[in-house]
Amino acid sequence: MPEARVIPLRAEESAGRTRWRLGQPGKGESAAQPEKPARTSKGGAERGPSARRPAAPPRPRTAPEEERLAPPVAAVPDPAPPAWESALEQALDFVRRRLSGDYTVDEFGYDPDLAESVIAPVLRPLYERWFRVETLGMANVPAEGGALVVANHSGTLPLDALMTIQALHDEHPQHRRLRLLGADLMFRMPVVGELARKNGATLACNADAERLLGSGELVGVFPEGFKGIGKPFADRYKLQRFGRGGFVSAALRTGTPIIPCSIVGAEETYPKIGDIAPLARLLGAPYFPITPTFPLLGPLGLVPLPSKWYIEFGEPIEMSGYSPADADDPMLIFNVTDQVRETIQHTLYRLLSQRRHVFLG
Repeated sequence: MPEARVIPLRAEESAGRTRWRLGQPGKGESAAQPEKPARTSKGGAERGPSARRPAAPPRPRTAPEEERLAPPVAAVPDPAPPAWESALEQALDFVRRRLSGDYTVDEFGYDPDLAESVIAPVLRPLYERWFRVETLGMANVPAEGGALVVANHSGTLPLDALMTIQALHDEHPQHRRLRLLGADLMFRMPVVGELARKNGATLACNADAERLLGSGELVGVFPEGFKGIGKPFADRYKLQRFGRGGFVSAALRTGTPIIPCSIVGAEETYPKIGDIAPLARLLGAPYFPITPTFPLLGPLGLVPLPSKWYIEFGEPIEMSGYSPADADDPMLIFNVTDQVRETIQHTLYRLLSQRRHVFLG
């Protein structure tokens, strides 16, 4: 028999497909058949020679790539400076402004820089920690424009006026400054009068009140005067006469609202149980009080008792519906004055009925 001849198959690639033809391998070509593509099983795993090859080792990452793939590190904020350091910085800044004259004083003597940097920080611990003042009805105080705050007066020393200033400055959303109308006796005192003016107070007269209200300031008045703060402890929270209603006349001429303000707690700071009238006349003072601690304990008796305070601002009494000529109507002035007084008195009774304890609130 003749010897069998093996005819190799020749693979040709065309358009991505492999065709097999009979014939001799070309020059430089191997007679072996090309390796068939690997097949995959049902699970998707490859079978064949390529599936048995070991996996290539992972390519080492370069430094920039490592930085890109690393998770972001949150920035650590700088620690806040100590409280004493901030206070020292503010004090030095205040001294610098005073020495360089970088501050302003208005026509009434009000010094905002001194009031904000010195007087307010001194009063704040007394307001927050000693009397623990709570305010009510702050939304009744307008955010801008002129308004007249009328409050009851008590306590032997006028701490209620200072606490009302602090309440509006710290608790009001716009941190409004209350410009007080004070008696002329206060401005005749050597140190107290100067500090009162720098803190925004001015003489209690219609001319100054109208100028302040007309310029959009928040003005405070205590119509009881010395009769209110100097009354005996037995008459506590009983309003005295409101004078002639000059504050109503100023509100009518400027068309600004009147805001009744009721203060509970000031009566117990210095309970007045007596009065040394001859000594008061000698000193030119309206009274010389005797309290449970003064003058028995000397200067220590001047420390106020830590009573719990409440300050409530009532709904405004609008004056915009009147004309400036109505300020000369005595009957209208009397009626508005009586309305304000009755509003404050009823609010005082309500706050007293809700108070559980004089010193604990």
